[in-house]
Amino acid sequence: MALIALGVTGGIGAYKAVEIARGLQQHGHEVVAIMTRSARRFIQPLTFEAITRREVITDLWKPGTNAEIEHIAIASSIDLLLVAPATANTLGKFAHGIADDFLTSMYLATTAPVVVAPAMNSNMFAHPAVGENIRLLQSRGVRIVEPGSGYLACGWIGKGRLAEPQDVIAYVQQVLQPRAAALAGRRVLVTAGPTYENIDPVRFIGNRASGRMGMALAAEALRRGATVTLVTGPTQLEPPHGAEVVRVRSAGDMHQAVMARAAEQDVVIMAAAVADYTLDAAPQKIAKADGPLVLSLARTRDILADVGALPSRATGRPVLVGFAAETHDVVAHARGKLSRKKADLIVANDVSRSDAGFEVDTNAVTIISADDAEDVPLQTKEAVAGRILDRVEPLLARLDAQPAAR
Repeated sequence: MALIALGVTGGIGAYKAVEIARGLQQHGHEVVAIMTRSARRFIQPLTFEAITRREVITDLWKPGTNAEIEHIAIASSIDLLLVAPATANTLGKFAHGIADDFLTSMYLATTAPVVVAPAMNSNMFAHPAVGENIRLLQSRGVRIVEPGSGYLACGWIGKGRLAEPQDVIAYVQQVLQPRAAALAGRRVLVTAGPTYENIDPVRFIGNRASGRMGMALAAEALRRGATVTLVTGPTQLEPPHGAEVVRVRSAGDMHQAVMARAAEQDVVIMAAAVADYTLDAAPQKIAKADGPLVLSLARTRDILADVGALPSRATGRPVLVGFAAETHDVVAHARGKLSRKKADLIVANDVSRSDAGFEVDTNAVTIISADDAEDVPLQTKEAVAGRILDRVEPLLARLDAQPAAR
């Protein structure tokens, strides 16, 4: 997962930037939108706020900014700056170091890769001044997504229309890939979401898991070059592009899907909230009666423990990561789970918090191994996913080194 600043400048192609933002998110990236004053004449900031779930930056002189200079703070934290559409005016400012708004100031302040997708009238794009500015930017390392040819908003036909969103997204992925190939050639299985245990054809027992944490882990593993299998319970979230998706409903379904694939994986991450109990569902809807309804629940198969007991685990493969959603004594319970389930890591989180755990975009966890416990403070689930995989990579490297040590 990368944090991408999406600069939107004043052209009719600004509406395509909405699709670009959504597509980047589907690849597991976080997006913060920066809109110039002219861009806001074509599309409203509220549209980007609804999609990115972040405040849109529109003003270099935002009232109330005190502890940090915002364009410097963002410039130092982003993984990439993408400007789409990039007008001739913005390209000229970038080329000549003019910093008269938030976007141009941040461009000068960032050391992250910069990608621009020009969009303008075909004669403007062919003008020697624009061509010289583009060549100057390229000489400084700025990447250019070539505009497309066709009908332009002005009614002309020629080269200058903003590249299609999928082409811009693919270009960004290529730029980010060299920074994120640590899991290239690895096979990673991630579970996500809740499981539903049917009571009858209408009712079920479930939990509040949304699948966000598992989706973030799958997206981050993809970004790092892994081949990802995502086994997901019922969720409204869109799986990240590029993952093999296996959809299940019950704990039994998830057990079957995971155990059929686990032995051939390099990493298994059990982020799903799997039901501990199930029942035999009634074939017809149970009619309401005056008295209480008594359900007989039976324990489900323990997927994490069963993966931990695989013969291949004797050599350390797959690397096994479990989750412990707790409401009290979080670390103590997670340490016990680490030992009982024979996992390499347990990610423990306090789901009684309103800002972490289920149904929210943020999480605060403790990553527990046999040797230590790392506290990860409150941040986005995408960022937490990165921290978890940062802990997985050395475990894989250690396994790779074992044959040479013998």
